[in-house]
Amino acid sequence: MREGSATQAYLEIKQSGVLSGTVSVSGAKNAALAILPALVMTNGCSRLKNLPASADVVHMLQLLEELGASVTFDASAGLADIDTSTIKRWRVSPELMRKMRASVFVLGPLLSRFGRAELSMPGGCVIGARPINYHLENLARMGVEFDQSGDVLCAHLVCPCPQRLVLEYPSVGATINLICAALSISGQTQIVNAALEPEVLDLVAVLQKMGAAIQATVPATIEVVGGRELQPVEHRVMPDRLEVGVLLLAAAMSGGSIKLPDAPAYSLDLFLRKLEDMGHLITRGNDGMGVTLQATKVPRAVSFTTRPYPGFPTDLQAPMMAAQCIADGTCAVEETVFENRLVHVRELQKMGAQITCKGSKAIVTGVEELYGANVIASDIRASSALVLAALVARGRTSMTGIHHWRRGYDGLEGKLCQLGAQIVLTESVLSSVAEDARPQSERSY
Repeated sequence: MREGSATQAYLEIKQSGVLSGTVSVSGAKNAALAILPALVMTNGCSRLKNLPASADVVHMLQLLEELGASVTFDASAGLADIDTSTIKRWRVSPELMRKMRASVFVLGPLLSRFGRAELSMPGGCVIGARPINYHLENLARMGVEFDQSGDVLCAHLVCPCPQRLVLEYPSVGATINLICAALSISGQTQIVNAALEPEVLDLVAVLQKMGAAIQATVPATIEVVGGRELQPVEHRVMPDRLEVGVLLLAAAMSGGSIKLPDAPAYSLDLFLRKLEDMGHLITRGNDGMGVTLQATKVPRAVSFTTRPYPGFPTDLQAPMMAAQCIADGTCAVEETVFENRLVHVRELQKMGAQITCKGSKAIVTGVEELYGANVIASDIRASSALVLAALVARGRTSMTGIHHWRRGYDGLEGKLCQLGAQIVLTESVLSSVAEDARPQSERSY
């Protein structure tokens, strides 16, 4: 008997056999979410190419429109024209702020353009507290005063002063906001222990095109000489290394092969090495662009620990864990970036995965087979892990929480289907009780 039926959108995934083929890679969501608010610091029309049509990117475009920008976005072509000459406001509505974590990236650009900003605390995935104290503490050192009432934060650049800032942790968001705020302050600002993720460096490349005096130096330092007028820009957003990781894992877990000609292999060194340690054959293209994978038939389990770049990406922890669920042996997975980023474990366990957790560490023992189930995606990367597991699981899997999937990926289900996956987006009645694909003797009640 089924119970608790309700109407909702979900992905239905069936066991799909070997996945193989060649597909293109979308623009990097995380790079786009840093670049788009930076356009606030210009006065004119900029053009971005290879812009992904993920829900988070669409929300960021809406945020720019709310500030007064004129936006034209051709989602099918990945082409956006943004005219910032009409921006007159420095306040972001709580409704838009709650839609995504990256909305806070507009703080630095607004301070740079207007010397003030008003915004609410941002929303997004529930994968950890992710306070913005690194942003606020260091902006205060640069001369920003804050007034907070409830969730509303008012910022005012009162006494701009270039600084040598040393981050306690290489926060991506703090690095982005500090760079943008520093661009309006005459003199040199140094951000030491800065985040140097490829997406941050894509933002740096955009700012250099705008005319900013900015460079990354050693050790892990970004130097900004502020006070220059920034010009509109044309830029092609870098390919999404995180989408690359999911596509490679899809082929690897199915025992297939894949070619990604525009994949930024240079940004995935440690991840690719872990795939090689599992036994998969990886071929990198010239100049660090392009990746080909030929899967091994008997993948070995590998342990890994997430770290800031160039360490193992936290955003590939969940999908990589899915691959370990069917690998030969036992491994340890440790999450050091976000404290709540093992929530997907319980959903993988529903599918027969053998995983035990203690604090921020998970021990995964590979099983011969996973089984279809009804699962819930709790965040963007959990959604990709569950889809990957479902593609090799016996029977049918229904995944709800697909707003996270839409937030993080631009048509990724279509690319997986090009490789041979059986995935259908359905909006219908979904029972809260799954039709368990496991033999009755293997089910737990």
